[in-house]
Amino acid sequence: MQKPMTGVRVLEVAQFTFVPSAGAVLADWGADVIKIENPVTGDGQRGLVTVGGRSATAPGVAFAPMMEAPNRGKRSVGLSLALNHSRPVFEELVRRSDVFLTNYLPQARAKLRIDLDAIRRINPSIIYVAGSGFGSEGPDRDSGAHDVTAFWARSGSADEVTHTDSERSAGMPAAGYGDNLGGITIAGAVAAALYGRQTTGQTSVIDVSLLAVGAWANQFNLNLAMLYDCPLPKIDHRGQAPGNPLTGAYRCSDGRFIQLSMLQPTRYWSPVCRVFGLEEAADDERFASLESLAAHAEEATELIAYAIGSRTLEQCRHLLNQSGGQWAPVQDAWEAANDESLIANGRIADVIDAQGNKQRLVANPVKFDEATAHLTRAPMFAEHTDEVLRELGICDHELVELKMEGAIT
Repeated sequence: MQKPMTGVRVLEVAQFTFVPSAGAVLADWGADVIKIENPVTGDGQRGLVTVGGRSATAPGVAFAPMMEAPNRGKRSVGLSLALNHSRPVFEELVRRSDVFLTNYLPQARAKLRIDLDAIRRINPSIIYVAGSGFGSEGPDRDSGAHDVTAFWARSGSADEVTHTDSERSAGMPAAGYGDNLGGITIAGAVAAALYGRQTTGQTSVIDVSLLAVGAWANQFNLNLAMLYDCPLPKIDHRGQAPGNPLTGAYRCSDGRFIQLSMLQPTRYWSPVCRVFGLEEAADDERFASLESLAAHAEEATELIAYAIGSRTLEQCRHLLNQSGGQWAPVQDAWEAANDESLIANGRIADVIDAQGNKQRLVANPVKFDEATAHLTRAPMFAEHTDEVLRELGICDHELVELKMEGAIT
């Protein structure tokens, strides 16, 4: 069962990354995902020239990862939701679908007649999914959002990584950071709803907000704040756990960083010291128990910092791999894209672009039945309009009429 969603039809009326990335994951899992795009402008994300301060694609290359990643494996139909001429086509697509995905705001959904009541009148058993910034209830239900506002800033994440003396709050590590977490959350919810419908006969309405995903990701701090019933004290240097020198980031002699996360310091203290040649420290009573290690954490930290700081990353890699403790090199995006473990597990996958060139994309993190990820490219704008409408029984003469009316691309 490498593609467990095979046979599931998903109809997507959504733009940018948050909800479309859910459609991409469902397509990866075998679903037939039909993406409805404005017949003139298409998905607004197609028009992005720069993303996060970087060009959206490489010079001379049409392949745009920001569009490909959240839309791979889908079929694109250019269809106007505002014209009555296209309504019969849209309604037939709804009838034939198991899941409806949207991230349009409530007012737009009502105006375009794609709100819950309108969709359920057409297909009472369809699973209706609305991705939003702040949820379907409350004072901000009608407010638009992107992940940098709802997921990152409002959930507390930006504040947690911003130093008290900083001139500005910390930005997200990457474009679509919260959107992609939200997308995989929606995909999991859809899978659960499909199972529930199969076993109980009852369908579902799914609401996933970027704010809720951000709160979930940052829940440790939110839960502590609620436990203390007050704001948490600010911690500017959160890399190292208090009293544990075998956590936190250390700088190597070549300027690279290593992240240690050995949460059982007394278990790993002696092995780490021995591989680095710190024989006396390995047996030092000051570092033998949790209490004594915490009491002498500053001296222990200096020893580890010197041991790592006097060696290159590769030298430290060789030694730390012998220690048995948990650690990782701090990698940039290029290194992560070529990470041996990601590649060995098929989480970096090949895809053939529209020009027939082989490209690479990050695969979704779920692997079924040890199968290699097989990705297909994102559709070109309205690429499958005629194909999909012919599947609905619409003849060529009707296709021409719909195009003349501006109902389809």
